[in-house]
Amino acid sequence: MTARKMRLGLSIRGHGYHPAAWRHPDVPADGTLHVEHYVRSAQTAERGKLDMIFFADGAGIRQGDTPPGSLARTGRDMVELEPMTLLPALAMVTTRVGLVTTASTTYNEPYNLARKFATLDLISKGRAGWNVVASWSELEAQNFGLPTTLDYDTRYARSAEFVEVVKGLWDSWDDGALVFDKAGGRYFDEAKMHVLDHRGRFFKVRGPLNVAGMPQRHPVIVQAGASEQGRELGAATAEVIYAISGSLEGARAYYADVKGRMAKYGREPDDLKIMPALCPVVGRTRAEAQAKYDELQALWDPLAGLGALYGTFGNLSGYPLDEPVPEGALGSQEMRSVSALLLERMKREKPTIRELYLKSGLTGSARIGTPADIVDTMQEWFEGAACDGFNITPAALPGGGEDFVDMVVPELQRRGLFRTEYEGRTLRENLGLRPVTSRYQQQRRAAE
Repeated sequence: MTARKMRLGLSIRGHGYHPAAWRHPDVPADGTLHVEHYVRSAQTAERGKLDMIFFADGAGIRQGDTPPGSLARTGRDMVELEPMTLLPALAMVTTRVGLVTTASTTYNEPYNLARKFATLDLISKGRAGWNVVASWSELEAQNFGLPTTLDYDTRYARSAEFVEVVKGLWDSWDDGALVFDKAGGRYFDEAKMHVLDHRGRFFKVRGPLNVAGMPQRHPVIVQAGASEQGRELGAATAEVIYAISGSLEGARAYYADVKGRMAKYGREPDDLKIMPALCPVVGRTRAEAQAKYDELQALWDPLAGLGALYGTFGNLSGYPLDEPVPEGALGSQEMRSVSALLLERMKREKPTIRELYLKSGLTGSARIGTPADIVDTMQEWFEGAACDGFNITPAALPGGGEDFVDMVVPELQRRGLFRTEYEGRTLRENLGLRPVTSRYQQQRRAAE
């Protein structure tokens, strides 16, 4: 048995990660508009002792009607509840599982966002996590009065400054700053309150934050990104990275590269948990698992499939579905990591258009099989320096999450790869992350 344990998250956005999941007979098509849909999956994750639930959110519908008619055939990521409003409700029906959501550094302001996540950390008693993204979609930009998104380098520069401002605001109050001395008439200790007074390229923020006493001091910082800028930002600031890797070799290279950048920021490799997406389709037998997958694949609408490929390859509606992707077909490639995987698959396998969209249906590394089959793969990656765990992206919800917890988690526990009980009360403790030391405490120590 190994002393090192996997870290596991369950992504519970929407209907699941297969684009046709909303059409499955066991998936409520309107479930994304009802809190009970999310409660069921959040409690499933906690029953399985998973580290966190995860929402990969966006500020609007990010898929255009390209080719025409495709949008109306797409159920994934169309309408859903806003996660910063939803997560406090989920905090009330769970006690241990972490609560992580995406919030954009492009279409938010640092003060408001710092306040929201600090509040979530207090409500959940230390289970909040922020997935930092620099929004890429032109359609999102148009929801905020902009004709197009910021250029790539500007987005990441703004994001880096944004994170530093938020962390500075979270440091506004030292431990014990709020004394609540009724007899003496003293509400707080002036020496333990800090005004940030940040003045940078993108932001001018005075502070202090009007939320204090967070159990984790800083909610856990999560990031995703395979670009050069994304890797550097992750090495500098992230505590969890949600990666997308299509192969073991690619995952190993990414893991070594990002971990290898951390020393220059004064960080240890274990200060960051890299958790690639894994989409398991699980059955008691391989035949049962394959039947589950085939049922979902049969629900793909061809127009929806072409829409899924549009960002990488442009409009392919004029080409026969059962012939190869035409040479030189390229779209905007806004999602660079996803586009890179699709382009790699096209070059390696030379699939037809239909085969390519069918294979693009599951996020990250898809595995179809028995619990032992799924765990064999997870163990190979985990023990082969490719990851610290996985962010599970079920093909369909709630069933896919329940299959993972009921069938795969017991096999992981049997092999000694995953916990049988939570180690701590906070997300930071359960992930095995070090406590946060505020910048002001660091400065005092350096001056001593």
